[in-house]
Amino acid sequence: MSAQDIDGMSRRQMVGAAGMGLAAMAGGSSGAAAQGASAQPPALQDPTTKFPKPPFKRQSQPWQGLARDMDPKPDHGETSYKGSGRLAGRKALITGGDSGMGRAAAIAYAREGADVAINYFPSEEPDAQEVVALIKAEGRKAVAIPGDLRDEAFCRQLVEQAVQELGGLDIVVNNAARQQSRESIMDVSSEDFDATMKTNVYAPFWILKAALPHLKPGACIIGTTSEQAYDPSPELYDYAQTKAATMNYVKSLAKQLAPKGIRVNGVAPGPIWTPLQVSGGASMEKLEKFGGTTPMGRPGQPVELASIYVQLAAADASYATGQVYGAAGGTGQP
Repeated sequence: MSAQDIDGMSRRQMVGAAGMGLAAMAGGSSGAAAQGASAQPPALQDPTTKFPKPPFKRQSQPWQGLARDMDPKPDHGETSYKGSGRLAGRKALITGGDSGMGRAAAIAYAREGADVAINYFPSEEPDAQEVVALIKAEGRKAVAIPGDLRDEAFCRQLVEQAVQELGGLDIVVNNAARQQSRESIMDVSSEDFDATMKTNVYAPFWILKAALPHLKPGACIIGTTSEQAYDPSPELYDYAQTKAATMNYVKSLAKQLAPKGIRVNGVAPGPIWTPLQVSGGASMEKLEKFGGTTPMGRPGQPVELASIYVQLAAADASYATGQVYGAAGGTGQP
């Protein structure tokens, strides 16, 4: 068409021609849309009945406990979590990655395209190997690094091994924790107190100091705190203190690292069904009713926090730092 022809064409003719073109394009895509529409979307699920409710049977395991031996077994997203490439090419280190929220994060990260290194206590090897298999099934690199986080030298070694085997580090999730229920402060020995503080407070400090030289702008740090930081239970005197410390370091470090382009956020779960509960973290009486006092009337499952760990690590959450995201079935402050 010549310039003269274009000049002679009326506005109405041009709009009409454009409309016909758009209609043709829409017609071409409507078939695909109709095809997609033929697949029924997933039905809405009532969150109050989505997962098991108390009463739960009494059960006990030695510390640290295995998810595979719990009844019912926790849901970490093994079959339900679907990824969409939100963390493609990222390299993540997750402590406590064998079970609980750490396992849920590891599975989700792999399905979102990340390579993942997990740390866990040596006795948790059976759970850890299940996670390794799930990560590899997604075609991602899985690095298993067992060891005791109460050892400063091991924490440094953990980071160096993760960096070396993953080829770098973009995401650090400090999730591992020790929780032991004691009715009275008089029942908390100095050895108990020291072990909880070293696992929950010292280890993240040591790990972050070792990791920071490897983190570039755009990297992120995520700490697992708890509703216990805001509303502590009387029988979790030492554990609750450490979760308040986690919440505090998230907010402090976020301010320190924001100018460097590194984000720091936290996740604050409520009652979540993990091996912490059956390996000394709750009394038998509390275990039977675990999660029953929440407005939803049940405990959460680790998979229900997976998307939070993904969101906090994803690039589209670039303005979120110093935040604590909660998931507590209707209770808790964050």
